[in-house]
Amino acid sequence: MHKPITQREVEAWGATIDPRYVEPALTHRSWAYENGGEHSERLEFLGDSILGAVVTSYIFATYPDMNEGGMSKIKAAAVSERSLAEIARRLGLGAFIRLGHGEEKSGGRDKDSILADTVEALIGGTFLTHGVEVTNEVVLRHLVPQVEAAQKMGPALDWRTAFEEKAREQGITGNLSYEVEGEGPDHARVYTAAVIVDGVKRGEGTATSQKQAKLEACKAAYYALG
Repeated sequence: MHKPITQREVEAWGATIDPRYVEPALTHRSWAYENGGEHSERLEFLGDSILGAVVTSYIFATYPDMNEGGMSKIKAAAVSERSLAEIARRLGLGAFIRLGHGEEKSGGRDKDSILADTVEALIGGTFLTHGVEVTNEVVLRHLVPQVEAAQKMGPALDWRTAFEEKAREQGITGNLSYEVEGEGPDHARVYTAAVIVDGVKRGEGTATSQKQAKLEACKAAYYALG
């Protein structure tokens, strides 16, 4: 069962959110399908757009000598599913999400995808409650550490690009593609991805989303090259 939000969690987030938005922001679609009512996806859509704009502006101002490619890699890492899930875990958000029975049983409170979506939904709710200025402050409060960490990540900023560059250095060229397979029920799907270069499997990775599984495959391929 989910827990009610207290003042402690509000202070940790950095702003109050109108009750009209708090409940849907913390409601996964699995709950809504079983119990009715609004869920988080519309707020996620809004929060995702705001998040991207705020982080892009911050990176642009903070790294004036960095080129577009470098800024894009830092942004992608900072706002990634895994990064947002880390923020959610620091805040303990998993305990407050309303989940359907299937997601509850399958460990949905600690799934990267659900936690990341919840952060985006809360950003959307914050914007609808307070507008631009407060939302910017809240986003930067949580994302500046992620940006700073991303800036130090090296190849982990973009495992696909890092693998492709390393492969070229070793004379391995050709078209890169993926093979992805999923198994398990819809509410607990696990994906395994293989990265293929000219028909040769170079690495394999597993995750709860196809996108993350592909990144894990590229990471494995990168290290497999030595």
